Amino acid sequence: MHDRTGWERTGPQAPVRIVHLGLGAFARAHLLWYTQRANEAGGAEQWGVAAFTGRSAAAAETLARQDGRYTLLVRSPEGDAATTVDALVAVHDGADGDAWREYLRRPEVGVVTLTVTEAGYRRTPNGTLDRHDPEVAGDVARLRSGGAAVTAPGRLVDGLRARRSAGTGPIAVVSLDNLPDNGRVVRGVTLDLAEAVDESLARWIDEHVAFVSTMVDRITPAAVESDRAVVRRLTGREDRSPVVTEPFTEWVLQGEFPAGRPRWEAAGARVVDDLEPYERRKLWLLNAGHSLLAYQGLARGLRTVAEAFADPGCRADLEALWSEAADVLPLDVEEATAALRSRFANARIEHRLEQIAQDGSQKLPVRILSVAQERAVAGLPVGRAGAGVLAAWIDHLAAVDPAVSDPAAAALAARLRGRGSSARAALVLHALAPDLAWSDVYARHVAERLAVRPPTPPPPPGGPARK
Repeated sequence: MHDRTGWERTGPQAPVRIVHLGLGAFARAHLLWYTQRANEAGGAEQWGVAAFTGRSAAAAETLARQDGRYTLLVRSPEGDAATTVDALVAVHDGADGDAWREYLRRPEVGVVTLTVTEAGYRRTPNGTLDRHDPEVAGDVARLRSGGAAVTAPGRLVDGLRARRSAGTGPIAVVSLDNLPDNGRVVRGVTLDLAEAVDESLARWIDEHVAFVSTMVDRITPAAVESDRAVVRRLTGREDRSPVVTEPFTEWVLQGEFPAGRPRWEAAGARVVDDLEPYERRKLWLLNAGHSLLAYQGLARGLRTVAEAFADPGCRADLEALWSEAADVLPLDVEEATAALRSRFANARIEHRLEQIAQDGSQKLPVRILSVAQERAVAGLPVGRAGAGVLAAWIDHLAAVDPAVSDPAAAALAARLRGRGSSARAALVLHALAPDLAWSDVYARHVAERLAVRPPTPPPPPGGPARK
């Protein structure tokens, strides 16, 4: 038996009503925190979460030793505050297909949530499911023969098929990833894969499953040994899986929940009719700012967001980037950018640039290039600051192993080697933003920054943290 000393629950455990895929730090700082706060606010129903790891079983094994409980360490400039999160009532290896299907069969389970990152949806550049992806093709074959899936879309299809067979009614699927209209994205890849397996299942999903779009925001760097030492000092317990996060958090949702949901509003979440303005504000200010600081900061030998934000050159480019986005944002940005300046300057949150820099080919189209596209539609100059971020990513791609840091860009990286600035700019625009490829002005802005940018040094020792 595992030693759970200090982690035993003193009250009744909430029943599992939410099933989550992707047991990372962000989900535990965001979804589980909101769910716990909703439970604490009272109500007729308590909502417990059963979570499955994305790939490795290690996170599930560690949390199982603590009965699913862990410490959330909220780190502000003034100090640290530690709270215990209890909403996670079951943890499983993501490969446990039997447990996944069993939960989805239950009528009391009303919500499935995901944090799998942009690359996890296995999409082609035009947004459809990549059926040529070997694991996607493998999932189709496995599901046709009754086997367990391994990709996120495949696991959704697997679980929803079990729910249809059990006759337990409608359910909501909620993405918590940094993609615009993420509910539509998840719906699209799920239906694409279901159609490849069983057209009648695809029709059932279309009629009985609600796909909810959300905007999520809470900076959550990977915890390190010194964080565990802080938790020991504050709580007197040994936590092998604490989560470090910032005080700020935001969650905005759009969509229906046919089988109910927690009262997340009790923790400050908002349910709106139009999510798009909130998505754009977050993607074009926070996420775009992170990408700029990551690629330009790493080029200067810096390691964290706070260090890059303190660099005068990075800061000037960041303010220019925010100005370009503000011109085409429907919401007022003054309050948001003021909050971001404070958040980025919080040196006690060691948000590592290596972590942010991963999978740039998946992130930059929605964080950077979409702003240029929107400016062009509005009749505005496409923007030099955004072009500078794209140039910084191109240089970064040449300095790292793309097979590790950005697998989707590995073939593109090979094509860029040995080419001049103008050719590299054109190739990247054709690959990531065909709508902008016609813009000689934007390509020239990118090439100009490539021509003057110093080479990016190798990344610091130690592997990048998973986001």
